[in-house]
Amino acid sequence: MPLPFLTNLIIGFAWSFVGFLLQPGVKQEKPPATEDLEDPTAEAGRPIPVVVGSVRISGLNNLGHWDKLSVHRKADTGSKK
Repeated sequence: MPLPFLTNLIIGFAWSFVGFLLQPGVKQEKPPATEDLEDPTAEAGRPIPVVVGSVRISGLNNLGHWDKLSVHRKADTGSKK
């Protein structure tokens, strides 16, 4: 009873392996927009953009409330004094 099942299982794995070997191995290039995703920099004398209305600013020094989220948690040490 288990012999036909194991035979089919092995044949299925073999076909999957052959399919894996025959697939094209083309590496996808990163789009140019992902190269600009770096942390903001701090430089002396660099102007800080002020947004009034709906304006699109392309640059790394535009920080807003949507960029980073900080969560403060109070940890209990477990010791009683």
